Amino acid sequence: MHNNEKQNRSGSANASRATSFCGTYTAIITPFTAAGYLDKVNLQRQITRQIEGGVNGIVPVGTTGESSTLDFTEHISVVAFAVQVAAGRMQVLAGTGANSTSEAISLAKAAEDAGADSLLQVVPYYNKPSQEGLFQHFKAVADATRLPIILYNIPGRCGIDITIDTVCRLREARSNIAGIKVANGSSDYVTELRARAGQDFAIFSGDDSLTLPFISVGACGAISVVSNIFPEHVVQMVSAALLGNLTEAKRIHAELFPLIKSIFLEGNPVGVKSAMEHIGLDSGAVRPPLVKVSSATAAAIHKALSGFLNRAPAH
Repeated sequence: MHNNEKQNRSGSANASRATSFCGTYTAIITPFTAAGYLDKVNLQRQITRQIEGGVNGIVPVGTTGESSTLDFTEHISVVAFAVQVAAGRMQVLAGTGANSTSEAISLAKAAEDAGADSLLQVVPYYNKPSQEGLFQHFKAVADATRLPIILYNIPGRCGIDITIDTVCRLREARSNIAGIKVANGSSDYVTELRARAGQDFAIFSGDDSLTLPFISVGACGAISVVSNIFPEHVVQMVSAALLGNLTEAKRIHAELFPLIKSIFLEGNPVGVKSAMEHIGLDSGAVRPPLVKVSSATAAAIHKALSGFLNRAPAH
């Protein structure tokens, strides 16, 4: 990288929050062949389908994208390919989090170089840093890139919760920390954070079953798993909720709810891949240590899919 590029990355505390974050973002799967290799033909098909479904953006190589089983080269290859296929037609919010600050910085820089629009940075997992450690970690990543950063709070996977005080401290310290994906199950958290962080701080639901209630108390949209399957319906629900059309939003939420519950019976992304396989969208292959869902869960997913397709109007 040239010196002027390095200089452009510095001083991110003065970066603007110009990028608009609102609506539906799909935490997109990473398709694999039965032998475990990246399936870019299928990935292109999935990304194109999301564009046609009207989503505002995709999140490659997050939890749903099985980032923990991809090596560094594969990880950035998926991001670069997503940018290429999206071709400016929607945002690419690249998953670049890690439990090592240096690795998170390396992933962030590589994703920026690959053309990502913004970055999703998960709370460091397993090593359980203090709130001061979280602050220093995210501040260091923000200093290393000009891109907007969406924090990702998912204590069920990471073992710790980033507090509202720490989020607000980060927001004040670095202007390219632009929002957060909340997957801690707490409407109280969203309510208080919206009041304290202001209206231009993006708050996304990270739980499909909580998207509607989270929007009702201040979230600006969702980073969705179920939109891998039915992007148009999630877009319509989120749009209706943001416009205050709660009757329509509640109708779609009720239609999607049994499917949402079924695809998380054995965790993510094994459930959503099973659902996609049922309707011919994906091979369903996952990388070890993940395995395909049990026959009982597959049957529950199939039942929920059939029920949804019978209830929901065509789009």
